Amino acid sequence: MIWTAGFRTAVISPYEQIQLTQPRGFADQTVRQVLHMAGGGERLRIRLTNRYGRTPLTIAAATAATEHGQAALTFDGAETLTIPPGQELTGDPMDLPVASGADLFLSLYLPRETGLATYSHRPMQTAYIVGGNHLTSPALPQADPVDARFYVSGVDVLAPDDTAIAVAFGDSWFEGVGSTTGANNRSVDFLNRRLARGWVVNQGIAGNRLLKDEVGEHALARFDRDVLTVPGLTHVLVHFGINDLGLPGMIGEPPATAGALIEGFTALAHRAHAADLKILVATIGPFAGAAYPGISTPAGLAARREVNDWIRTTDTFDAVFDVARAVENPEAPDYIHPALDSGDGMHLNDRGAQALADSVNLETLAL
Repeated sequence: MIWTAGFRTAVISPYEQIQLTQPRGFADQTVRQVLHMAGGGERLRIRLTNRYGRTPLTIAAATAATEHGQAALTFDGAETLTIPPGQELTGDPMDLPVASGADLFLSLYLPRETGLATYSHRPMQTAYIVGGNHLTSPALPQADPVDARFYVSGVDVLAPDDTAIAVAFGDSWFEGVGSTTGANNRSVDFLNRRLARGWVVNQGIAGNRLLKDEVGEHALARFDRDVLTVPGLTHVLVHFGINDLGLPGMIGEPPATAGALIEGFTALAHRAHAADLKILVATIGPFAGAAYPGISTPAGLAARREVNDWIRTTDTFDAVFDVARAVENPEAPDYIHPALDSGDGMHLNDRGAQALADSVNLETLAL
């Protein structure tokens, strides 16, 4: 048996210039979070993080619950822990089974001022926040719902030795922006429903870039931590580029060039192959209809077309999944098809997320 990733969520700093959701901190509050498991096992352990915190994080107590019951989290046998700034801790193994596709409920009691929290900012999942210690309360009727995750980076599960895992490494098109909150209709969820064995954990960050920090550390900087640390990993799926081409316009910068993106994708492929991983890369999705100012520019759209032509024809990757063709409006290919558009011209709705998942040839993702 091996410990491997049953759930992952990529986190960002609350102190960045571009903020797509409002950061927050806590004091004498319980935070209950729903973690939708990609994979399951008979035992589990929780990963908590204070990676971008500026003060020590005290967790007075925490619990995890599945359909099989509830258990207290411990760390070297202690229920209370303090995580120093910049650090992560993995809890003790818990005899609490969890199934693939099931929900795990993680509750943290934060007794004192935390400062702004390390968080996942667009997970399309609701956290519930209530004053005081309510770890054992079955329901939180007075809770404040917040669409984010806080202080958690993953759940490990104890799985058979031959379990094979893939990481979906990318931006909002993996994290799930545009899909229905709480419905588990992210593209990665749809992809997991197609798999007969193994699973894919989601390391998407909305706004994340291939080449430059903001939002989150850029792909080449976080590849080792968010991809290579997963035991049993055999494949990595990649979707980047939209934010390199569109996000700079929001702060008055020019988009990345096609040449720079091609160089970045090539570097990513070399690092995956050096780790004996197969790398599957998506074409860059359409974003001409983006409702946000500065994102859709002639230069950015021209670079997208050039990079996509290269992705479709290069032998740099083990496989390509042509997301752009799968979701584009055939009459205006720089735009998302109206039936697949979440409404902002830049993100996919539930049907679009399924189309993304369906564009992956499972013969190239043999887990």
